[in-house]
Amino acid sequence: MANTKLDALDYKILKMLSANARKPYLEIARACNVSGAAIHQRIQKLYSMGVINGSITLINPSAVGYDTCAYVGVFLNDSSKFDEVVKHLKEIPEVVECYFTTGKYDLFVKLYARNNDHLLSLIHDKFLQLGLGRTETLITFKEVFKHQIPVDEDED
Repeated sequence: MANTKLDALDYKILKMLSANARKPYLEIARACNVSGAAIHQRIQKLYSMGVINGSITLINPSAVGYDTCAYVGVFLNDSSKFDEVVKHLKEIPEVVECYFTTGKYDLFVKLYARNNDHLLSLIHDKFLQLGLGRTETLITFKEVFKHQIPVDEDED
């Protein structure tokens, strides 16, 4: 992916979409001084190249009853069970992200729970049933900020 050649127009499109994924193609076209068809083709190219992976509607977890956000470091008893554990973690709807990492954890998971009791239930009834060695859980108090990666034209 690092070898992907993007031009100034691609970067301008990416910058606008990262600020507002719902920005109409026609507005992007006007800002870039090109046709709507050209923008549509460019965005399709960015999808096909794997530069854009999709767009999502971000739901405020608290607004739908998930008041506890936690990160769980997972230690596996048996590293050969990695794929099986990941498959089962995918089936837990409260698990929203899962990473294979370096460092002390085999996996690092982000999840949302309705409250601390629900979190405890998830860990005891779902996570530990997967044959994990153990887990370490960090509960977040509040998301301080979150933003997209910078989208700037490569200076090479």
